[in-house]
Amino acid sequence: MTGLPTRTGARTGPAGLRRFTAPRPPTEERCELCGARLAGAGHRHLADVDRRALACACGPCAQLMDHSAATRGRFRAVPDRVLADPAHRVDDVVWESLRIPVSVAFLFHNSALGRVVALYPSPAGATESEPEDLAWESVRDATRLADLLDPDVEALLMRRHQGRTECFLVPIDICYELVGRMRLHWQGFDGGAEARADLDAVFARVRGAAREAQGSRT
Repeated sequence: MTGLPTRTGARTGPAGLRRFTAPRPPTEERCELCGARLAGAGHRHLADVDRRALACACGPCAQLMDHSAATRGRFRAVPDRVLADPAHRVDDVVWESLRIPVSVAFLFHNSALGRVVALYPSPAGATESEPEDLAWESVRDATRLADLLDPDVEALLMRRHQGRTECFLVPIDICYELVGRMRLHWQGFDGGAEARADLDAVFARVRGAAREAQGSRT
């Protein structure tokens, strides 16, 4: 199970990102709900809302959580949709209002806290901050993706790069994979070439999977 940050300014410790930073254990991975053996690396994840963690799940358990999403129980299946908003207006002013000290961050609505949180990679893991209300409103005004987010299981992933901002709606586990990979390879003040290569690889994968958002969530 992968722990998530628990408070403003918190950083995940070594155990928190083990799923994405440590070598695969010799034992078989199993569903954390029913104990079934998980085949391969393509299994799904559940968001444990109470513990603010990610849990591995087999297909049937993930499907069960998909069908019970309306109950908003403890576990929620992480979906697989990736959306883009080519007309977004997340510019330097919007980015600076978030007060993120690095060039990449993700934002999601945390049900346990009842608010939107922003997280960004660092040498110690994911560092969490709380955007001001006006900053979040500026993001909502700049992209329709913000209002499409499913709480706890989807995030707005943004990167300021080469004078423009990339902005996608992604499954939350992609964000923690990104943080884990960067933490594993981080060197020096700015992360170094290997961490930047990981960042480029994740965004290339997201771009390839993204489809244009249509309408708004009801």
